[in-house]
Amino acid sequence: MQVPLEISYRDVEKTDALQDEIDEEAAELEKVCDYITSCRVAVERPHEHPRSGNPFRVRIDVRVPPSHELVATHEPQDSEMHELLHAVLSKTFDSMRRQLEKLVEQQRGEVKSHPQEQLTGFVQKLFRDEGYGFLKTVEGEDIYFHENSVLHNDFDRLEIGTQVRYVAEMGKKGPQASTVQIVDKPGVRSSRSDADIPEPPLGWNEREV
Repeated sequence: MQVPLEISYRDVEKTDALQDEIDEEAAELEKVCDYITSCRVAVERPHEHPRSGNPFRVRIDVRVPPSHELVATHEPQDSEMHELLHAVLSKTFDSMRRQLEKLVEQQRGEVKSHPQEQLTGFVQKLFRDEGYGFLKTVEGEDIYFHENSVLHNDFDRLEIGTQVRYVAEMGKKGPQASTVQIVDKPGVRSSRSDADIPEPPLGWNEREV
């Protein structure tokens, strides 16, 4: 994974065996989606009561580019009050794996649905020193682009709010923009009619972060 796996325990003894099991389950998630940017696992025993069977609760939070947050939780039912932690972990990771499979299939389908089709977006974030940034699509999603993907060596001309056209493709870290071409600079009137220029998406933020 691009960032370390984060695991928290509450009223549950941390053991090497438990750590290894979570590491192995997380590695299986990465086989489904190899561009996960974060994975947090919370393991807790929320109740201590003889009749409750000391049930375990597990929550998994995963982030996937461009801006997806997936959550899988397992809240034990009455019939599962004495279920072992191993089984709870397995069920929760299975749920997250199904969510990831669905998301990856959806993202690949979106990229294939418009091969080489030019889309419109706006520069949302710029990291000039690192040579990359993020566009805001008309659907309101963030999509990564690298300076080498900007046509005519125009990366240095980009500003927050610059309107661009691009082609979406699936990269190693998820959907990304290629063949990025400047359409308009912020505050500069286009030579085309205003009707040809789409409005920025709702919630558009022109402040550089």
